[in-house]
Amino acid sequence: MAITDDLTKLENLLNELITRYEQYFIGFEKREPLQLRAEVERLIRSYVGVPINNTMYKHRYSMLVARFNTYREHWNRILRLIEEGKYSRDRFISDLHQRERQQQGSPSNGISPGFQALPPLSSENELDRVFREYREARMACNLPVETLSREIIAATLEKHKPTLAAKLGTEDLTFRVVVENGKPKIKASKRK
Repeated sequence: MAITDDLTKLENLLNELITRYEQYFIGFEKREPLQLRAEVERLIRSYVGVPINNTMYKHRYSMLVARFNTYREHWNRILRLIEEGKYSRDRFISDLHQRERQQQGSPSNGISPGFQALPPLSSENELDRVFREYREARMACNLPVETLSREIIAATLEKHKPTLAAKLGTEDLTFRVVVENGKPKIKASKRK
């Protein structure tokens, strides 16, 4: 192929790679785009040591390589932060998963007596947990939390209890906080 075609292909692949990495970091993509990254690196290596006589093409190639190297350092840094659990977009999700794992690992008979005004929640600790997770989710989504209170959450869950019980076929419910479309929501499910 001619260098003009290769440079156009390299630019398109690099733009696609940048987009795919952003989608991966946000959570839309489940896997890191390693194949596409390898293809971009292969295309860059194919012109290492090859003299490019046209100054315009030489400059364009150098700029694309510099852009790729900058993004590669950025991606490696974010991947390292994700591995260490320090990446801010990823930290909220990992904290929620860790809490869920801890809850599933703890015995349900060790929970203190129920909160009287809110039968679906098995303990006052669960209401506190839901309130804390919902508050943290709103903060992570940059939504206001000043007017939010434990009583508002309890009243809201109590209000929706009959509908949820009818829908799920049981009054023994557990609640979890999820973020959908940038907004935190409290979801109910059957207690296992």
